[in-house]
Amino acid sequence: MEQWAKDWLESQRKQGIKGYEIKQVGNRYYVHKSTTVWNKETKKRDKSSPYIGKLDKTKGLILSSKKIITKCRIEKITQYGNAALLNFAMKDLYEPLKDAFGEIWTEIYSLALVRITGYVPLKRVENVWDRLYNINKITPRLNTKYLSSVLKQVGLNRGGQNKIFKSLSSTKKQLVYDLSVVFSRSEGINFAEKGVNKDKLHIPQINLALLCSADSDLPTMIRALPGTVRDVTSLYNSIREIGLEGKILILDRGFFSEDLMKFMIGKHLSFVIPAKRSSTLYDYLVKLNKHFFYRERLIKCGKRKIDDYYIYLFEDASLKSEEEKTLYKRFDENKINKIELMENLERVGSILMVSDLDLEEKDVYLLYKKRDGVEKLFDTYKNTLDADILYLQDDDSVFGHMFVSFLSLYGYCILENVLRKADLIEKYSPLDLLEYYCKVYKLDYDGQEILSEVPKKVRDLDKVLDLNLFPI
Repeated sequence: MEQWAKDWLESQRKQGIKGYEIKQVGNRYYVHKSTTVWNKETKKRDKSSPYIGKLDKTKGLILSSKKIITKCRIEKITQYGNAALLNFAMKDLYEPLKDAFGEIWTEIYSLALVRITGYVPLKRVENVWDRLYNINKITPRLNTKYLSSVLKQVGLNRGGQNKIFKSLSSTKKQLVYDLSVVFSRSEGINFAEKGVNKDKLHIPQINLALLCSADSDLPTMIRALPGTVRDVTSLYNSIREIGLEGKILILDRGFFSEDLMKFMIGKHLSFVIPAKRSSTLYDYLVKLNKHFFYRERLIKCGKRKIDDYYIYLFEDASLKSEEEKTLYKRFDENKINKIELMENLERVGSILMVSDLDLEEKDVYLLYKKRDGVEKLFDTYKNTLDADILYLQDDDSVFGHMFVSFLSLYGYCILENVLRKADLIEKYSPLDLLEYYCKVYKLDYDGQEILSEVPKKVRDLDKVLDLNLFPI
């Protein structure tokens, strides 16, 4: 027997773990536990040495099958793979939450972590948390009543939320801002107001303002707004509250306003924003003297300086053909007249963007296209994480619920980025990863924590993703 195996056996005895025996077969070592079993027929105790697992020089004792596990005195089995993956996703938030929320940070962290797996009602949070291995050795209070009070405290602590938002956006240069809406019929939520929405529904709603990084595809801020607050007003308030000096803000045409552009320049904030189709800026002559291809689509482009701004004109050949067909169909159906047809034909396939930045036309176009990701983030926020289940009965609890769901969204997007970097985003989702990683357990056996064998599929996946969450 090699010395390292003898040293391992001696270390177990020093820890008070008795009865282990090591049997060598070739160059491999197997651990058995010597014990006695009462024999009813002979009325005597017979020696028994059940197999425990394989002994590895690097990994130590590996319990290799569920059948063997059932024969061992296992005090607790927890999901190590899932816990390691979820804590990796939340690691950027660990210290900021401590700083921003003091004594309730562990509850916020734990609640957000378990909800990366999908929406978990407050009454089930403690059970889900207990199934995960406690990597950080924190002791959150997760009973339903206390978590309800935590959500309310979080909702009241606007300053703490802003600390998190600032920490997430501090290193990001390019930010996308957009709005969405959630509905609520709860009578206790005064913040929900009837407002204008694309679904033409006249029920109380709350506007959601989401800020995300175009550099990293990660969310950096969520803000709840009354349903009647207009797009531009929401942006004014968000800029004042968290400060975005030195950033580049990428907006949709619904925010287009000369006053807003002046305001952003006054706040030392750069911007890229498409002009509305009715804008008089389309009347300026811009020569389309350049071109590039975007996803096999031909884009002709040019730019011109107008006062303090640059206007960038893009003509999408494919879009132009589609919009022309649509206009002529509407004309044939008598939905528009000849004058309206001719006016609209002048601008088909054209996108005019305004910015204070002097950049190459293609760079401005690609900046704007980065905002497509914000719609996907809203979809994840409201559907995958079910953040729009506004069953809560007061404004502060709703704000707390939205903030915690935002943290879960951040963790979810971290896992998406890992998959994207490994070129596996089309094959796996974060939930798929969790399904694989949940097969790795931590076992508390005779007072000693032992990692179960990592399935080859999981180890190979972990290597491709470059996470290195398991011992070598």
